[in-house]
Amino acid sequence: MGEPRLLKPHVTDLPGGLRVARLLPAAACRSVGPFIFFDHFGPVELPASLDSDIGPHPHIGLATVTYLFEGELLHRDSLGTEQAIAPGAINWMSAGSGIVHSERTPAAWRGQARRLHGLQLWAALPPELETSAPSFQHAPAHTLPQLQPAPGVHLRLLVGQGFGLQSPVRTATETLYLDLRLDPGIRWALPPLATELALYAVSEGLMLDGQPLPAQQLAVLAPGQALVLEAPASGARLAVIGGAPLQQPVRLWWNFASSQPERLEAAAKRWALGWAPGGFDRIPGETDARIAAPPWPDRPAALVRTPGLGEQSA
Repeated sequence: MGEPRLLKPHVTDLPGGLRVARLLPAAACRSVGPFIFFDHFGPVELPASLDSDIGPHPHIGLATVTYLFEGELLHRDSLGTEQAIAPGAINWMSAGSGIVHSERTPAAWRGQARRLHGLQLWAALPPELETSAPSFQHAPAHTLPQLQPAPGVHLRLLVGQGFGLQSPVRTATETLYLDLRLDPGIRWALPPLATELALYAVSEGLMLDGQPLPAQQLAVLAPGQALVLEAPASGARLAVIGGAPLQQPVRLWWNFASSQPERLEAAAKRWALGWAPGGFDRIPGETDARIAAPPWPDRPAALVRTPGLGEQSA
């Protein structure tokens, strides 16, 4: 089946020392299962002077999936949701026809130095749900099933099903998301759990069938490929993502995703209206200050295209 395709991150350093590594979309691979976006932020010790707030901004056509290893964030959205995100929990926000949300430092942590470390992924919605009503799910850490499939292997099932377990998070298509830890020196065979599958080395490199997977790189596997994982002396932690391939090509622009490019432009025009009638809904209890969108591109080629079922990534 060949060696996994390794994707290196595009790294951005934000003010205050917050480091963000983006793995998807990449030129060599636009999507893995339904996942079209993969960001790893931190780990970092944020200074007391930095609140690391992300103000109101919109989404359409996708679900945001937030998972923290350390720290805490406060999620608010235009449905009226106000939810603290703690380590080990899953926040799944389905944008559908349009939603606005913010992610802020909780009041209890403002003015204090604190740790922040986590992942945010986006999953494309199937075409028939791109214009569905927006919704929000929160699965606390204690509700997510855990398993030791072998000695020294610690698995948390965040989304989907596997090993006889089922996550409480509801998805519209076959989706898999695992938090996997290996004790020092452990060797373990990972079965082919989904049609498309990828492994991300969160903080330590490890070996995949005798080939190195460096830290903070994403290994995209061939369909049906099983691998023997071998942790170093420090142990290893991985995020495993995958699922069914996209049903048809999806295009991305800014915070929007759709199989119909005209919906992206319509969403850009809605956001440009501000809070006027015909625009996006406000977030109850939030400031009216909004994150501005970039200019709408002159050429359709500026829209990132992800492949559909049976296609190859460019």
